Amino acid sequence: MKMKSEENGISTLETPESVQVQGISIHGFWILIQEREYFLNFENYPWFKEAKVDQIFNVTLLHGHHLFWNELDVDLELTSLDEPERFPLISKAS
Repeated sequence: MKMKSEENGISTLETPESVQVQGISIHGFWILIQEREYFLNFENYPWFKEAKVDQIFNVTLLHGHHLFWNELDVDLELTSLDEPERFPLISKAS
């Protein structure tokens, strides 16, 4: 039996402004943004260390350059991932 549609359609999930968490380890997580992969370690990005897995996966790319984790109230500009020396992170545990 031949299917009516032989070719897959265009994915609405994969757009030029897509963002996907690729994996999580005890040290941090990998995130794919516009076909470029980054590793955010928990030492440098402590906001994610105690986050639930689904909270880390719930990320949105806004305006092509702004990452936003709504449930965690975390915002990161892509420039801060590309040029971390320009954006020193200062965080102290209470």
